[in-house]
Amino acid sequence: MGTSLTPEFWRLFAVLLVISMAVTFVLSAALDVLALRAQRRHIRRRPTATRTTEASRRPVRTLVRH
Repeated sequence: MGTSLTPEFWRLFAVLLVISMAVTFVLSAALDVLALRAQRRHIRRRPTATRTTEASRRPVRTLVRH
């Protein structure tokens, strides 16, 4: 009881394949944009955080032995 793959099946397969590729492309582009935004926010916040920690550090003292 073998079934043959009809031209209708191949058309539907091609349509579904193109739709799935388009959805994958759009989702990956959207996730890339979100990742870049998060990375840029992190880079922008980093210098302000280092400024506050550097200002609160004690001066480095040298060890003097007698």
